[in-house]
Amino acid sequence: MINELILNYIIIFLLLEFYEVQWQKAKTMAGMLARMYEHYKKNIFLFFVMHPTFYFTIYLMLVTDYNSFAIFFFCLKLLDIVMKILLIKQVFIDKELSPELSLALLAPLNKFLPYIGFIFYPTLIYLALTGESIVF
Repeated sequence: MINELILNYIIIFLLLEFYEVQWQKAKTMAGMLARMYEHYKKNIFLFFVMHPTFYFTIYLMLVTDYNSFAIFFFCLKLLDIVMKILLIKQVFIDKELSPELSLALLAPLNKFLPYIGFIFYPTLIYLALTGESIVF
């Protein structure tokens, strides 16, 4: 049976992830980037505040004493934010788009794609809180 504390962490994360999905949701990747750019152009710190799961992963690393699953989870979230910033810069600030990137950004997204983190990320939280750290 799952520990009550672990379940609480997973529920808190799912609520934070749901918040992020809702404010970023759009029919295309370009629409998602446009919604993110609205916050980015107001203030970069506002953009970072709009990603509470990133701060959750930092807390998870501290709670698990830098468990390798927690570090991996943090790296995924960090990579996610960095990619968003790079795409926002390329599309809205530099306005340099290759034809392939334009097609990819305008392609319709599956309506379930934004929710994929609801399956993958709780598994990482569970492993970080219960599993042994992997030493390289």
